[in-house]
Amino acid sequence: MMELQNKNILLGVTGGIAAYKAVELLRLLKKAGANVNVIMTDSAQKFVGKTTFEVLSENPVLSDLFFDTESSVKHIDLATRAHAAIIAPATANTIAKLAHGIADDALSTTLLAVTCPVLVCPSMNTDMYQNIRVQRNLDILEKDGWVILDPDSGVLACKTIGTGRLPDPWFIFDRVEAMLTKKDLRGKNILVSAGPTVEPLDPVRFISNHSSGKMGYAIARAAEKRGGLVTLVSGPVSLNEPVGVECIYVQTCEEMATQMLARFDQADIIIKVAAVADYKPMDPKASKIKKKENIKDLSILMTQNPDILKLLGKKKTKGQFLVGFAAETDDLEKNALLKMEKKNLDMIAANIVGSSDSGFKADTNKVKLFFRDGSSFDIPLMGKDKVADILIDQVIEKME
Repeated sequence: MMELQNKNILLGVTGGIAAYKAVELLRLLKKAGANVNVIMTDSAQKFVGKTTFEVLSENPVLSDLFFDTESSVKHIDLATRAHAAIIAPATANTIAKLAHGIADDALSTTLLAVTCPVLVCPSMNTDMYQNIRVQRNLDILEKDGWVILDPDSGVLACKTIGTGRLPDPWFIFDRVEAMLTKKDLRGKNILVSAGPTVEPLDPVRFISNHSSGKMGYAIARAAEKRGGLVTLVSGPVSLNEPVGVECIYVQTCEEMATQMLARFDQADIIIKVAAVADYKPMDPKASKIKKKENIKDLSILMTQNPDILKLLGKKKTKGQFLVGFAAETDDLEKNALLKMEKKNLDMIAANIVGSSDSGFKADTNKVKLFFRDGSSFDIPLMGKDKVADILIDQVIEKME
């Protein structure tokens, strides 16, 4: 995703204990290529010093309208150039000021002048957050078009257990990206499968593959940020659940087939990334298979699993766009084109597996897209999030 590359981001930090999390958020924004200007309230500086933000942002921190800058209208310049603004953490006091147009410090004055999207991240004691006045102020900001990020629940600094914690920086970062992403999938239902399936041999062992789920999860994240209503059917993986995505977790091929088929008719775009086991043990044991010293070789009789992609291809109707993936070890184009034809796909994404920088488990991928109209498109080696975004670009182009 390139939404934050060279973007001007305002990061407002107010006087809450969670101000330390804004440091990590700043690091993520900078890593994504954003130019970040930090504005701190006086109270925020009681928790984290200005120097930390200045070193990491490579920009001076604005905290005083009249003494910190060479120009008395520096705040107007920052507001005019900003592509997005974030207040994290946002205290009850700052929220009240912003809701009622009070401009009595550098942050509140600057935010009165912004015309860009604004993300407000409340963080405070549970009773304060649930106070009717605070909720009313948040409603005002939301009705004005600002995005309010609900706080997390847990143990707060005041030892209260409840709602009021600032979400993790990666979560806030994800929502900033979503806020700046074009919404060209708005109104579309997207069905994605990801990860491996596992086929039990006994209560201890199973047959599976090396799929990490990273590519499928990247596609689900990208589609959600672009406004899609995304359902992700996932085999067992060790990944964070994509924000804003309905996630359904399965184990076996049959379970995945059931969930995919049940949701297929409502989907506009179906992207089957999951690496499904083609075969399963014919007679899985109810008890652990014990090693026997007198038996050196063990044979397992296998039976074929349902071909999910083929079943989806048979059900596909006009207006639906079906995408499959082909992980190959040789004859990439020949095998991909054959699979696309046999399974009635509109597009297939093919890649050679076995390399450490592409395919299973890697954070990067190199993919060649083949389309039903005979065209193709090469995606060079890059991060899987970027591959996902380009793949969706191509799907939208072909659907138009």
